[in-house]
Amino acid sequence: MHRFKEKLYDVIFKSDTQLGKFFDIVLLVTILGSVLVVCLDSVREIRLEHGLMLRRAEWVFTLLFTLEYLGRVISVRKPLAYIFSFYGLVDLVAVLPTYLAVIVPSAHSLLVVRIFRMLRVFRILKLGPYLAEAQMLSAALRGSRRKILVFLLSVITIVLVAATLMYLIEGEENGFDSIPRAMYWAIVTVTTVGYGDISPHTVGGQCLASILMIVGYTIIAVPTGIVSSEFMRAQNKSSDDAHCKTCGSALEDRRG
Repeated sequence: MHRFKEKLYDVIFKSDTQLGKFFDIVLLVTILGSVLVVCLDSVREIRLEHGLMLRRAEWVFTLLFTLEYLGRVISVRKPLAYIFSFYGLVDLVAVLPTYLAVIVPSAHSLLVVRIFRMLRVFRILKLGPYLAEAQMLSAALRGSRRKILVFLLSVITIVLVAATLMYLIEGEENGFDSIPRAMYWAIVTVTTVGYGDISPHTVGGQCLASILMIVGYTIIAVPTGIVSSEFMRAQNKSSDDAHCKTCGSALEDRRG
């Protein structure tokens, strides 16, 4: 039994063997197949014509995921540690919606959470070397959070002022029946989305809208510049840490 658990662990949790890599690839394909079934089931025409086949396919996927989850719990040395780990919770959530749908039909739509299990592709493709770049990007986002917060507060202020002015200029007769609705228009305008469901009709309103559109183009570039500068700073810091400050040679080369 102990040897069986070790063999099962090697197949399920390791990808450095042919059998383990094959298992992970089959698992990812199965996950995509399950998500595809859920998406097709949401299309009314397909559901009416092939609903029974889709439900059967979903139960097959669910049983396979259940067996795989039980295999993971059985093969690890500390089952509780796995169950309450990040991947353990994701694996558990992947099998629950189908069983819950028997009691609560609306829970069936939660099956799309299985796409999160595609995170295992990082283990298969050996993307470990790229984690340093991911950490650098994370450091850039953390370093720019205060600047972004100030930027968002400034945008909210601009939106509130523009909405109030538009409410006073246009009024209820032109669709701006409240300041919150005018704020919706201001957000749509300043982000250059422009749905067009609400638009100014007076000359004053159109002038204000033109100003807000121009401001919107300048606002779009601000967060990009903030994050880019912090990213370059994090990249330079990483480069300085990897090279000697005196001679400029790589620290790994000096140790060699």
